[in-house]
Amino acid sequence: MLAETQIARPDLFMSQLADRGEARDAIRLEESAAIDACLAGDASAFDVLVLRHQKSIQRVCYRFTGNAEDAADLTQEVFVKAYRSLPKFRGTSAFSTWLYRIAVNACLSFKAARKNRTEEWDEDHDVVAEGPGVEEMVDARMSADHVRKALDTLPEKQRLTVIMKVLEERTHAEVAEILGSNVGTVKANLFFAIRNLRKQLAATLGARKSGED
Repeated sequence: MLAETQIARPDLFMSQLADRGEARDAIRLEESAAIDACLAGDASAFDVLVLRHQKSIQRVCYRFTGNAEDAADLTQEVFVKAYRSLPKFRGTSAFSTWLYRIAVNACLSFKAARKNRTEEWDEDHDVVAEGPGVEEMVDARMSADHVRKALDTLPEKQRLTVIMKVLEERTHAEVAEILGSNVGTVKANLFFAIRNLRKQLAATLGARKSGED
């Protein structure tokens, strides 16, 4: 029975991969049809793309700015820019990757124009997701606000790398394309970002313990 189970698992795994591949292909076809319709003059077809990606884009903007109002404004700006730039989309990458890149550029422009206007994050938001050693970064007693402040201390490229790779769970290759970089640079930025976050959070936790003594 054990041998049969071990033999069956690769088939199950391959079947799951095939299902995921088919799902991705179906999404690309639907998005491609919406893009073609939009370029042909049916502006309402763009709603399909907005509905599919609005939450993820707003989440990225929120994680970068730490402010719900700013994130909402940036999200609207991203989709306006995407709509106007749609003729430039060549389809060589996923539409989501192209959209993320517009969002990243919008966030960087926002930070250049307005310096660190933030509000406290809602504790219900998922601030840290699984990733390389991330579970070691956050003590159970650390609040979401501590994590946000630690994330804000990172250089922008490191912060964006953490947001896209760890929190958004994109691949190294996708992050490289989104940030206009390469995989080696993404890995290096992630390494230094995680190290810096650990140091910052350790210092914060140490300060809290000293205050409790």
